[in-house]
Amino acid sequence: MAAEAMSRRLVEAVRELSGAWYGRHMAAAERAIRTRLPLVDLVLEVRDARVPASSAFEPLHRRRPLEPDGRRVVVLNKADLADPSETERWMAYMKKQRSCPWVAVNSHNRESIKQLLNVVRSRIREIKHGKNDCTGTVLLVGIPNVGKSAIVNAMHQSGRIGAAEKGKLKHAIVSSHPGETRDIIGYKVASHPNIYVLDTPGVLSPRFVNEDSGPRLALIGAIKDSLLEEYDIAQFLLAIVNSREEYRKWENLNQVGDNFSSGNSITSRGHNNKRQYASDHTQDFVVRTVRQVLSETISSFKGDLGEVDEFKRLITYQLVSLQEAFKVSTEPSEDICKPVAMKLLNLYRTGRLGHCTLEHVPDVGQQVIS
Repeated sequence: MAAEAMSRRLVEAVRELSGAWYGRHMAAAERAIRTRLPLVDLVLEVRDARVPASSAFEPLHRRRPLEPDGRRVVVLNKADLADPSETERWMAYMKKQRSCPWVAVNSHNRESIKQLLNVVRSRIREIKHGKNDCTGTVLLVGIPNVGKSAIVNAMHQSGRIGAAEKGKLKHAIVSSHPGETRDIIGYKVASHPNIYVLDTPGVLSPRFVNEDSGPRLALIGAIKDSLLEEYDIAQFLLAIVNSREEYRKWENLNQVGDNFSSGNSITSRGHNNKRQYASDHTQDFVVRTVRQVLSETISSFKGDLGEVDEFKRLITYQLVSLQEAFKVSTEPSEDICKPVAMKLLNLYRTGRLGHCTLEHVPDVGQQVIS
């Protein structure tokens, strides 16, 4: 299939990096995490709900057999950016596998974080044999850019901590770029029992169990864009968009208006209260135009999308067409594709191009890292 050919190109680009993202600081972080694993009461493994398998924290799955799943909870963060029905299928699938508990959350939604905090409290009480006046330690682990620091801050805000004490507690620094957290830092998130969460740097293994994970991780921003060509990642994104039926929904939305909620009950990353600036590509009217361009270019394309060359021709045409939608103006000698690709990737990563899950639940008999 032509879309798969676009994926293979990015697979090769990731392979050529030879794990370049795994530097000294990441190796040191992995060693520090391994040292602390036997010392904490509970491990929260944060994954991206759009790639539940590829975003597994590989160092945790190379642990010793003496570290049972009873001390682990998998958190599917960014559930507001994923397809809700796909997330439900993943949750049901993992429940059948009888693995550790899975919780789907949106770190920007208070009720969602309260649910996670309740799960953590419950697990700590079980581990501490029902004691309510105890202290529990939680290690938060995951690959880069899955939202670990955002979860720590949200849990802190939702935790029942006295106002005087709350003012003294630090907040984790949240960034949209992978690799910003460098040290392991503790934050108190609850009382009765007292619960402390250790926020750790993201660690992405130098080699992937499944090489198809590379393009997906690049698309969600787990691999630094500076290591790859944004144009290649954007082509992979457009290959996905052109191969699915999401654009048909955009045709209707463009006709009747769109509040970008898409019916997701836990979405709260609103953009509608912003003032409207033409230079801001995240504004509703710009996003609506982008959707319209993509929808019209796919619908009106007369070539055979099963042919690789024709598929590439459509993607090239789309990137050129998006220049006006994004208000990108460059000199004739400059490459317009890079700024267009960067803006398009940002819209996907923030959920502005719809709720798209990149990995489907495996067929019966297939194994994933759980």
